[in-house]
Amino acid sequence: QLQASGGGLAQAGSSLRLSCLASGHTFSFYDMGWFRQTPGKEREFVAAISWNGARIYYGDSVKGRFTVSRDNAKNSVFLQMTSLKPEDTAVYYCAAAGGLGGSAWYRASSYNYWGQGTQVTVSS
Repeated sequence: QLQASGGGLAQAGSSLRLSCLASGHTFSFYDMGWFRQTPGKEREFVAAISWNGARIYYGDSVKGRFTVSRDNAKNSVFLQMTSLKPEDTAVYYCAAAGGLGGSAWYRASSYNYWGQGTQVTVSS
């Protein structure tokens, strides 16, 4: 089970930090991803990190502003979001997958486990 938290209302230019806590399963050896979704649109890839943190990927729209990290001892993954923009407004989901490679990192269908999502709203 994955539980995302840390969302809320933020002003443009400010920062938020999302957390994803895994419980009931050891996710230390899973690759983890963050996606976001707005009404009527498909889930958009935001960031991903390999099980050991050696590989990190970002979506083009968040590169240079968001940072993904993980703490396997705490079964947690984080998404530090800075310089927030109104277009970052979405429900953010964390997800887990085993053994990702190539373009699979970027596809929501590659991930087996999903959290319930946390709303991020950025006002201008």
